[in-house]
Amino acid sequence: MALISKKICLIGDFGVGKTSLIRRFVDRQFSDQYLSTVGVKISRKQVDLVASETGSQQSIQLLIWDLEGHTKFKGITPSYLQGASGAVVVGDVTRQETLDNISEHINLFLSINPKAWVVVAFNKIDLLDPENLEGLIHQSSNNKTNQILSTYQTSAKTGAYVDEMFHLLSHQFIPKI
Repeated sequence: MALISKKICLIGDFGVGKTSLIRRFVDRQFSDQYLSTVGVKISRKQVDLVASETGSQQSIQLLIWDLEGHTKFKGITPSYLQGASGAVVVGDVTRQETLDNISEHINLFLSINPKAWVVVAFNKIDLLDPENLEGLIHQSSNNKTNQILSTYQTSAKTGAYVDEMFHLLSHQFIPKI
């Protein structure tokens, strides 16, 4: 069984929790301390999956690129995005403007990687009441493209849906026989 290595990018505005989601998935840790990512930080994580068609075991090594937050004044360097097989686009449910920018991030990513897969993470759900969350998520989930696999309501703090999100993306990289 050969190890497949795939690059995925975490994209979103500054402070939405990209680094925290990666730390929760890779290191099983969470910190309330905010450290702004400068440039890019690359983490690795091996994910062992079972192919649903064949039942065979497959290992995927994810090269997870944590890209610095994007604002209107400073765009993500497109070269960081090149060659990615997937992306997690992250918005902070406590900051509407970060949710409004999700489709812009998706469009930029797919313009560089038109055959890649995207998962959307509505992060920091632990900070909002469930009834307020549903309306907010529904309003921000209108981006329609075949490459968006799913949207998740995540919390890096509690770990809610973090593993599921990365595993769904990883399953797309198993070769179809």
